[in-house]
Amino acid sequence: MTMFDKLTQERRARLTAERQLDHRTRELDAALAQLDTVRRELHRMRQQGHTAAIAEAQRSAEVQSRAREDTETAQRSAVMAERRLWDSVNTIRDGFAVFNRNHELVIANQAYLGVFSGYPEVQPGIPYRRLVEILAYDGRAQLDGVAADAWIAAMLARWDSDRIDPMILTFSRGDTARIYDRRARGGDIVSLVRDITESQRHAAELEDARRRAEAANRAKSAFLANMSHEIRTPMNGVVGMAELLCDTALSDEQHLYAETIRSSGEALLNIINDVLDFSKIEADKLTLHPEPFDLERCIHEVLILLQAGARNRSIDLLMDYDLFLPTRFLADPGRMRQVMTNLIGNAVKFTEKGHVLIRVVGIEASDGQQQLNVTVEDTGIGIAPENIDTIFGEFAQVEDQANRKFEGTGLGLAITRRLIELMGGQIWVESELGKGTCFGFSLTLPLAEDAPQVPAAPIRLHHVLVADDHLINRTILQRQLEAQGLAVTLCASGVEAFEAIDRPGANFDLLITDHEMPGLDGLDLTARLRTAGHRLPVILLSSSPAVLRDHPAIGELRAILQKPLLRHDLVRQLQRLSNPDGADETAMPAAGPRAPRATGGRRMRILTAEDNRTNRLVFSKMVEGLAIDLSFAEDGQQAIEAFRQTKPDLIFMDISMPEMDGRAATRAIRQMPGGAQLPIIALTAHAMAGDQEDILAAGLDHVLTKPLKKPLLLDMIRRYQPDGVCAVDAVLDQTG
Repeated sequence: MTMFDKLTQERRARLTAERQLDHRTRELDAALAQLDTVRRELHRMRQQGHTAAIAEAQRSAEVQSRAREDTETAQRSAVMAERRLWDSVNTIRDGFAVFNRNHELVIANQAYLGVFSGYPEVQPGIPYRRLVEILAYDGRAQLDGVAADAWIAAMLARWDSDRIDPMILTFSRGDTARIYDRRARGGDIVSLVRDITESQRHAAELEDARRRAEAANRAKSAFLANMSHEIRTPMNGVVGMAELLCDTALSDEQHLYAETIRSSGEALLNIINDVLDFSKIEADKLTLHPEPFDLERCIHEVLILLQAGARNRSIDLLMDYDLFLPTRFLADPGRMRQVMTNLIGNAVKFTEKGHVLIRVVGIEASDGQQQLNVTVEDTGIGIAPENIDTIFGEFAQVEDQANRKFEGTGLGLAITRRLIELMGGQIWVESELGKGTCFGFSLTLPLAEDAPQVPAAPIRLHHVLVADDHLINRTILQRQLEAQGLAVTLCASGVEAFEAIDRPGANFDLLITDHEMPGLDGLDLTARLRTAGHRLPVILLSSSPAVLRDHPAIGELRAILQKPLLRHDLVRQLQRLSNPDGADETAMPAAGPRAPRATGGRRMRILTAEDNRTNRLVFSKMVEGLAIDLSFAEDGQQAIEAFRQTKPDLIFMDISMPEMDGRAATRAIRQMPGGAQLPIIALTAHAMAGDQEDILAAGLDHVLTKPLKKPLLLDMIRRYQPDGVCAVDAVLDQTG
């Protein structure tokens, strides 16, 4: 029940009591008049000696007496109800008043009258206009620079409007109130003055706390960004030079040292990236940028990157992608790759032997939507039941004797969980200590509209033999081949495969064999088949194709496919084998392809603006051997002068430089003749949210983050190689 309803109920009770009192008073007056008549009649009867009439008159007198007592009781009840009503109203902290249809005060509590203390005229009957004049002329209300007459007119006009809106009024004594006025039946106006001083003070404290928190968050972000920049700048030299050193002629021991430096530097960068990503997520600054991408290829690329570390421990990386599931979706490919890298990398990290298997299945959720379920299973050390519930927490890497040797920040899974939730999905984990772990997540993603169609070239093969010592691999290959309408025979070793092919009457159209198998591996199996006179095509599956170039059986292979196998690559090879006219084109060459020879034309001119001497050395070594003319500038002003003099074809611009930074230098070059269309690539150690957008907004075309990766750097140079210059790879070909 609201205050207005309670006050109305009390007022109705008082009015009822008053009407009952009035009725009883009238009855009493009538009874008294009747009693006088009876007394006169009694006197007359006494005189006449009528005893019966006297008794009747006495009874009537008793009735009138009881009526008087009832009337007095009702009057006392009405007075008590009125006293309770006013006691209740006066205990209310908020002001309350009622005005009649003539805008004259009827009743008001002490909280309402308190601001008018010292004015004896403020009592029931005073006009509302006079109360407003007291507030304005006596300075009891803050008018915020408005003239008193104008303020009074506005207050009176407010009551004349059809709908009286609430208003906030600050009194000179320091308190603030929100005034609610409502019209009642009969033309009365009920006014409620609610004190909001404390709530405003609390709101101000909250706003101040919010500003201080935002300032602290900005300071934290600035600190992280600065530390990231300061760490990444020297790490560009450490990782870059270590990567270049690994490409030189080194002894096994020297190569181990250089590789350790490179991997340790990249591990440090991964920690920095985890801290930065967690900071972005914590501050709600991380945003997703959906675009079409190939999920199967994304997982495949992650597996290829992690292949070297898994191969060192003889861990098989396997992918089982649903045969009937589309591969192209709309999502943020960078964040999806980060999720897969965290989950698969975590599985590889905690697995000493066995395999890591990625399964992708899905069902159609709605038109154009696909519900995906991705699981990452491993045969690693597992997670204890008491640690399952905290595994996705921040800094929650389990510390026990089983995994104390595994390093990490404990942020990877926390970041993964936040990213999955940001994409609208959910993540879970199942594990058995000592036997392995399965991480999984579920997402609903829209299909990419520009999904390329798989060529419908016919496959004319009939019977395929698969040789692989790993049961899961054999099962996956069997499903993929049978989906193409092929008959499949499975063998668990090279010896078993040779016996199956060499058996009289055997008729196979293709052999798909794993490279590394116990006993007789894939290449040795191929060599033995050729020696025995079997000419059936052979496709080799290998996790490290680059190390196979010197084997004598390489020339006998139809193709080498990278493990884990992409369905598209397998289908393309089956289609090529089904096309006799294209058989020679698909044969595996004995050596890798040659780089392009130099053509006519001048060398490509590249200008690099970089103030750090070590970074200049790293850059020059990364492009060493390219057919380019490279020049350096040490700050933005020198870059502008070098642009005027050399007219480069491409500029790599460091963002943080003394005197004039990369943004200012880029804006200046864009205003100069020939600078508007010149490709300018940013080199930066900044990696916080919004850095790339700010850099591109300054007029740069692309952003390369330090430490620089040689493949990305060379790809950028090739992308912007102008017409009329010799191929940038020409010198590499001559030296290689």
